[in-house]
Amino acid sequence: MDTANISSKHWSAIQVYKTLAVVAVLLFPFILYFSTAYSLVEIWNSSETFAHGYIILPISLWLIWRKRAALSVATVTPFWPGLVLMVMAGGAWILADLGDVQVIRQYSFVAFIPLLVLTVFGLEVFQLIIFPLFFLLFAVPFGDVLLQPLINFTADFTVSALQITGIPVLRNGSTFVIPSGTWSVVDACSGLRYLISSVTLGCLYAYLSYNHWKKRVLFVIAATIMPILANGMRAYMIVMIGHLSSMRLAVGVDHLIYGWLFFGLVIYVLFWVGNFWRDPVVQDDPSTSTPVATVLPFSAQAKWIHAAIATLICLSIFPALVHKIDQANFNPQVPNLASFESTWASTPAFLDWHPLYQPAASELNTSLTKEGMRIQLAIKYYRNQVHGSSLISSANTMTEDNETHWNKTVQSDHVELLAGTGNDAAINLPIHETQLTDHQSQIMIWSFNWINGQFPSSQINGKIIQTLGKLTLQGDDGAAVILAVPFTDNPEQARHTLRQFLSTDFERIQSTLNVNRTQK
Repeated sequence: MDTANISSKHWSAIQVYKTLAVVAVLLFPFILYFSTAYSLVEIWNSSETFAHGYIILPISLWLIWRKRAALSVATVTPFWPGLVLMVMAGGAWILADLGDVQVIRQYSFVAFIPLLVLTVFGLEVFQLIIFPLFFLLFAVPFGDVLLQPLINFTADFTVSALQITGIPVLRNGSTFVIPSGTWSVVDACSGLRYLISSVTLGCLYAYLSYNHWKKRVLFVIAATIMPILANGMRAYMIVMIGHLSSMRLAVGVDHLIYGWLFFGLVIYVLFWVGNFWRDPVVQDDPSTSTPVATVLPFSAQAKWIHAAIATLICLSIFPALVHKIDQANFNPQVPNLASFESTWASTPAFLDWHPLYQPAASELNTSLTKEGMRIQLAIKYYRNQVHGSSLISSANTMTEDNETHWNKTVQSDHVELLAGTGNDAAINLPIHETQLTDHQSQIMIWSFNWINGQFPSSQINGKIIQTLGKLTLQGDDGAAVILAVPFTDNPEQARHTLRQFLSTDFERIQSTLNVNRTQK
């Protein structure tokens, strides 16, 4: 028979089996994409900025638990178009894995969870818990791309506020000097932690406190703008405390304590103001009574099972495709950079600085001189790239944020026009310029990337070239070329030396890289 009342004991057994089946379906992505899931935990462990990721899943489960009565009477009907969305998320995961774009790979993985619920359990169940499902996206460590804009804003805000106060300021990039001392706006001062925490809490508060989407959107906008402005004010107050105390206060651990106390006050004010427009609590549960236990018709149960199997097969295809593509692109040959011969003479190392890059398949580090000019050259060649050993990564930097010796003062991008020879056309070479200082000496650094014979104009462009190279089975060879020159007061002297070196040795570097690319 299609529908029948059954004993409570029999009903309990059915509920247990169904619960186990649901848990198995939802756990499958974590097993199949274990490395992606583990990468989330690694970042939560290593970064205080993203440590909040640990509490996202418990909060999401609690929000779903609040809907348990409504879910118990919801109709479970598979939504087959959800498979199309899952294929799109899987395609994004494949491209991100090939290009080693970790944040997109992680977002795609987390997106599998709500899409799996949508496909297997249907629209009615999905709509009941849509916010808790998408709240899981806050578990993804995202925000590094905002670091530099936030640093620039905080430095601009602080310098402007100091000038309005009447304190003279000499600024060099994100570092500025006032009569009482020198200050730098580094990554930890960017306010990224405050922004991420505020937006996460703001979305949760808006969902629990308001019923209309307009109120929710306005509150989230406020939760986004306030921490940015508050961090500028926090940085200004920290500098003023240090200045007025003759650099005795706010220059050590109390610097961080003041910051978090101020952020706590800002969040309290935000929630206090938001409470004035709080909507009455709406009863989420459509029924407080226990529904009559019934058995679904066999045809309905079969559809649920078929949808679950289809989603699991779909999820299994993407890692298999990536494995096949990686195997086809694998190059066992170790790159050989020893063939590079400079027109400049070799000289003993003269800089106590080196770039902080992930391990490469092959490296060349040398110091060169010509007609009184000196330059340090580093080439890092990457092949068969994996996470932790890739050319384009936020972990690759010229100096660490907490470096006590070298500090970044200026970063900029420009294009150098290099004349071609013979039938070769001129090359527009994208250059990233970084200036470092230890308050006694300075270093001018020019760096550019080479990927599969091309010079990408940006990191995004580089990832696209790398991904297309692997999709077309041309490999993922890439290299970072880093040139460093010391200078004193005039950075144009350093730029002149760098241009002279590129005019004589760029083609030799390019030839060495291209020869390695063709070896397999």
